[in-house]
Amino acid sequence: MKLRTRLAVSFLTVTVVPMLLIYMAFVGISGYQTEIIRKNYGLSEQIDLFSGNSMQMFNRLTQQLQRDIRRQMESTPDLFEDQAFLSSLNEELLEKYAYLIVRKGADLIFIDPNAVEKGDDIFKQLPEFGAGSADIKGGIYLDGDSQHLVKQMDFEYGDGDEGSLFIISRVDELMPEVKSLLFEMVISGVLILIFTGCALMLWIYSSILRPLGSLQEATKKIRDGNLDFTLEVEEDDEIGQLCQNFEEMRMRLKESQEEKIQYDKENKELISNISHDLKTPITAIKGYVEGIMDGVASSPEKLDKYIRTIYNKANDMDRLIDELTFYSKIDTNKIPYTFSKINVASYFGDCVEEVGLDMDARGIELGYFNYVDEDVVVIADAEQMKRVINNIIGNSVKYMDKKKGIINIRILDVGDFIQVEIEDNGKGIAARDLPNIFDRFYRTDSSRNSSKGGSGIGLSIVKKIIEDHGGRIWATSKEGIGTEIHFVLRKYQEVIHDE
Repeated sequence: MKLRTRLAVSFLTVTVVPMLLIYMAFVGISGYQTEIIRKNYGLSEQIDLFSGNSMQMFNRLTQQLQRDIRRQMESTPDLFEDQAFLSSLNEELLEKYAYLIVRKGADLIFIDPNAVEKGDDIFKQLPEFGAGSADIKGGIYLDGDSQHLVKQMDFEYGDGDEGSLFIISRVDELMPEVKSLLFEMVISGVLILIFTGCALMLWIYSSILRPLGSLQEATKKIRDGNLDFTLEVEEDDEIGQLCQNFEEMRMRLKESQEEKIQYDKENKELISNISHDLKTPITAIKGYVEGIMDGVASSPEKLDKYIRTIYNKANDMDRLIDELTFYSKIDTNKIPYTFSKINVASYFGDCVEEVGLDMDARGIELGYFNYVDEDVVVIADAEQMKRVINNIIGNSVKYMDKKKGIINIRILDVGDFIQVEIEDNGKGIAARDLPNIFDRFYRTDSSRNSSKGGSGIGLSIVKKIIEDHGGRIWATSKEGIGTEIHFVLRKYQEVIHDE
């Protein structure tokens, strides 16, 4: 759920829902209290507490007693001079929130004592004899310091005097049931507001505050350098998307950290490899130089052999330093390429002729087979492609374990591409190692005491150069038989424009 939707739901929760619940509670409680009032006061008619007409309810409370009094007046009017009878009648009226006043002629012969104590002067406003209605449901409303519903019942005493009986209801007072209704409504309203507030708070906490708390905790962990955790994303709203972006940032930071650790490890390994591989030719050079200085190379032949050996070892050192320099350019993506059109047949023929001299000196048979037309051209950097050939062949020579070493170079035409295959009869590569030989610093023989040496970046340099030329490189091998390195380059084709 989106955050704006949550805000809309929150608004409805704090406005519409409490109003609806309060209305439902009001209807339920008022219905319950209405039934209680009808039972307590013996009302058969339906009363409406929502109408706000309190006189209607007070009027109905005394109607049945009015009927009884009217029948009593018609049968025994003189009974209404009996103070004991009038007091008992008044007690009944008090239970219905009314009291009694009786007048004979111009004299008030009975007044509720409580009304006198309260200073109720309603008797001064009582209507004259004959002003009352004969209708039981009728009444007079008097409004002074307090509001009264007055029911007047006129009759004649046995001696012929005019008599009036007044049932007075103070309609500005609230019945206990109505007070209870109001109290219950207030309590219900407060409880509903508290309930909806708590429910809204829990919902906001679970959907907004808790994810923000998790996000805050995650930022503290990253601040402290801890990236080994997972920020769980439960929702798909704005905060959930923020948490998801934060989790992606954490994963990238962790990847960057791991890459940096791996980079530092590779650098240390490179330095270790280069240091080891430089130490070997330097030791040899020092040994042969000391031999010359000590006069061991007494003959011209020995001296020539020592000098050639020193020269070869210096070349090995130069190659290692060149690889190290090129490696730094790979890391910064600053390899200096100079692309140009290269004739495949002549270029690879020259490369094989140049490499052949070294292979003859090492006693390795080099075969060259060109199966492309003489006019086939590719766009490449001649110097970097020569580095590719030298690195692949150098790797083959390094792991050559046969007395009669053989290296074959084949140039094939494969449609829009040329494919170069460099095959050797060395010891081969295990199937588990084959997918990794183009990775940096990967060595099938990890022993540092190995006589093979090497920085471990030769084939990774080859892969980088081929890919930068838009080509692809892969290897096939069988242990004990040999290895083939394959790479392809796209042919250059002239685009002919129609006139």
